[in-house]
Amino acid sequence: MKPAPFDYVVPSTIDEAINLLADDDVEAHVLAGGQSLVPAMNMRMSRPELLVDLAKVEDLDFIRDEGGALHLGAMTTKRTVEFSPVVAHAQPLLHAANMLVAHPQIRNRGTVGGSIAHADPAAEYPAVALVLGAEFEAQGPNGKRTIGVDDFFITYFTTALEEGEILTSMRLPAMKPGTGWSFQEIARRHGDFAMAGVGVTVELDSAGHCQNTRVVPFALGPTPVRATAVEEAINGETPSAALFESACQKMADGIEDPTSDVHASVGYRRHLSAVIGARALEEAVARARAAN
Repeated sequence: MKPAPFDYVVPSTIDEAINLLADDDVEAHVLAGGQSLVPAMNMRMSRPELLVDLAKVEDLDFIRDEGGALHLGAMTTKRTVEFSPVVAHAQPLLHAANMLVAHPQIRNRGTVGGSIAHADPAAEYPAVALVLGAEFEAQGPNGKRTIGVDDFFITYFTTALEEGEILTSMRLPAMKPGTGWSFQEIARRHGDFAMAGVGVTVELDSAGHCQNTRVVPFALGPTPVRATAVEEAINGETPSAALFESACQKMADGIEDPTSDVHASVGYRRHLSAVIGARALEEAVARARAAN
């Protein structure tokens, strides 16, 4: 299929892009790589009258290590993330998750900001943002603002970005030394969207007990979520396979508004989340032990 007719503009600055989006008489969409938007347009699921392509806004394409914190511009491609030694060193979880995104052809064009703003619940980047405690910077007609990840993802394909506002960057805080991590997902084929996925970070105290655990299942409901019941069950405890299996079964049983579609039923997704959640926790603890 082909998209409905539309106009196409390529601004060179973020202010120019915001001005183009400010016209209330025109339905304008931001193009930030187009790996999700263009297929939706081809299937007539999205019919913008104007596409505002951010590809030439150079201020949005960067990767910076800011004292251990990782700052990524919204138009940084996933291929750039893939080959960045800064990302691999500062945030190995992000690097590992990035390698699960589709195929090289998609990563060549898909962007950090495009994935975050699209907010597909089965996508890797929203889950990474939540497990690592990201902050987002946005700019719109009313100026700039910072949005915490806990307030950013609202529901399916819906974020806290306001009308005419553009996501400009994502900042990931520095990972504490000795933190273990894991990011796992199960898909029908490599490169497909996950049927279930889990991102984990965990620290070990001097006695070898788990602390500051973060567990984020995704592809199971409207948005990625913190599995706080799992975290509470694990923190302060000696890590073991039995502990992780018990805690992750609670996660599976507690999933609210679970997704069921042609790819996987609710029951199967619950089962997958429990299995890979336990695996991810074991891998994260092993990394924490190796780092201490």
